[in-house]
Amino acid sequence: MSHKDSYQCIIVGGGIAGLQAAIQLGRYNHQVLVIDKGEGRSTLCKCYHNVLGWPDGVDGQTLRHLGRQHAEKYGVTFKEDEIVKVEKQGEKFKLQGTSLNCYESKCLLLATGIKDHIPLEIPNLKECLGISIYICPDCDGYEVTNKKVIVAGSGDPGANMALTLMYWTKELIYINSDGKKISESVQMNLAENGIPMIVDKVIGVETNGEGRFTAFLTGDGNKIKGERGFLAFGGNKVNTDLLKQLGIERLENLHIPTNPRTKETNVPNVWVAGDIGVHSELLTIAMGEGAQAAIWIHKRILEQRRDSIDKFFSNSFENTNENRGI
Repeated sequence: MSHKDSYQCIIVGGGIAGLQAAIQLGRYNHQVLVIDKGEGRSTLCKCYHNVLGWPDGVDGQTLRHLGRQHAEKYGVTFKEDEIVKVEKQGEKFKLQGTSLNCYESKCLLLATGIKDHIPLEIPNLKECLGISIYICPDCDGYEVTNKKVIVAGSGDPGANMALTLMYWTKELIYINSDGKKISESVQMNLAENGIPMIVDKVIGVETNGEGRFTAFLTGDGNKIKGERGFLAFGGNKVNTDLLKQLGIERLENLHIPTNPRTKETNVPNVWVAGDIGVHSELLTIAMGEGAQAAIWIHKRILEQRRDSIDKFFSNSFENTNENRGI
């Protein structure tokens, strides 16, 4: 790859955290590369309702498009690729993508996010995400206030989602779509709160044609009608396998602990922002962490620059003395 030594920071992941970091670093006039494979939560959500400045909601793809335009305004470079290998060689990190392209930088920010276990193969499901079918009660619980909600999920995760949503509505039905066993205590909790449970595989979504959920369709031919839907299948994938290659500490749930002030990991010059960190999985938190990490990356780049200058003059002084025979 040409000019591979010119990047002062590489950001892996072009979602909300990665884009916010790129904007901040671009405003410091640093040479930044964002490598993204074009997937992630923000590509699926048709409407975020809890973001400052967007009272009527905003599409995740719109945010990504605007964020990329914003970052490119400051000279940030974007590459579509999936990084599959990363290693430290000397002072630099060397990354390789599925494209076989190689990338180098002294600073690395990982914002690779989480892949939700969402059965996107179900007809009409994708078009409803963020509009009338939701996955996050902290983000969208408000949207189901006093509405009839059908929760489709798996075992305890789905049942616990239904129980969580009782804060906003009492009209709830839980469809245990894969029939996984539910713990006795959770079953009792559902019964005590009057939440019916149906064991039946969800095979389709009925809509009004505009992304508005009206019912889940099941394998037994049932139509479970409601005003809104929620999903909770569990088994989300935390995308931190890449960080394992660098020996970065991962918790039992595969999330990454970081310095709370700087977002730097236990490996120097590697930062983390967004959903793979240890916190609630919210877009607005990811955005803040992206900016937070970028500020400290900027400080490190300045340190590296000073060290390089000091090393240059030190070597020049030694060479001059050698030439003089001192």
